[in-house]
Amino acid sequence: MPGTEIVKAQIVEIEAELRRLGLWRDEPLEPEAYNFSQAFAMDTMPFSSWLQFIFIPRVKEIIESDRRFPSSSQVGAQAIREFDGDNAAAHLVDLLIAFDELF
Repeated sequence: MPGTEIVKAQIVEIEAELRRLGLWRDEPLEPEAYNFSQAFAMDTMPFSSWLQFIFIPRVKEIIESDRRFPSSSQVGAQAIREFDGDNAAAHLVDLLIAFDELF
């Protein structure tokens, strides 16, 4: 398992890249967006919103509560699907793949 400092640094980079790409939302999601039933909340929000409102907060919560990280991650694989053909998002995809590789 990776150390929390490594994971924390990766999350900071992912957030910064979402902001750089203009994918970071200043306004919160509608409450019903959290009523998702599909992986990565594909049925209620864009992947970038899932990263901001679900993924990043969950990772931060694990770090802050000193809980164990999951044994694997597929966020990078999903990013490849979501951002296929979007050259501007290449660095974000690389960061998410690197996150997966930590586990």
